[in-house]
Amino acid sequence: MDKRKLKLENYGISDKRYKELSGFCEQYPDWIKELKFRKDTLASRRVTDIPTVRQVNSDQTSELAVRRVTLQRKCEMVEQTAVQANAELYPYIIKSVCYEMPFTYLQAKEEMPCSRAAFYDARRYFFYLLDKNKE
Repeated sequence: MDKRKLKLENYGISDKRYKELSGFCEQYPDWIKELKFRKDTLASRRVTDIPTVRQVNSDQTSELAVRRVTLQRKCEMVEQTAVQANAELYPYIIKSVCYEMPFTYLQAKEEMPCSRAAFYDARRYFFYLLDKNKE
């Protein structure tokens, strides 16, 4: 599926930066899935017959907590930026930029309440704000 090219030059965003921001947003479903399902920190210590000179202990609970906080912050950045861009259209912006749902689907099946031009204006503004928020 070809992605619609957004004209972001007026916002000072190059094509390569747009690809980076778009790729960041496309990870959102994976982050949500990981936050939802990756909660288990139980693991037994590995016991082997091979002696080790140095044993490294890791605290899996703290590692998971740090990972979850990082993912939560990324998700919140995307969600809050979408709300900043357009509070009325933010769920549609998220579906478009994160789940790659096309405008026609959002308008027909999701009953998005705006025109194509208004939606793409909000979407461009979202990427402008995300560019500023990610700095």
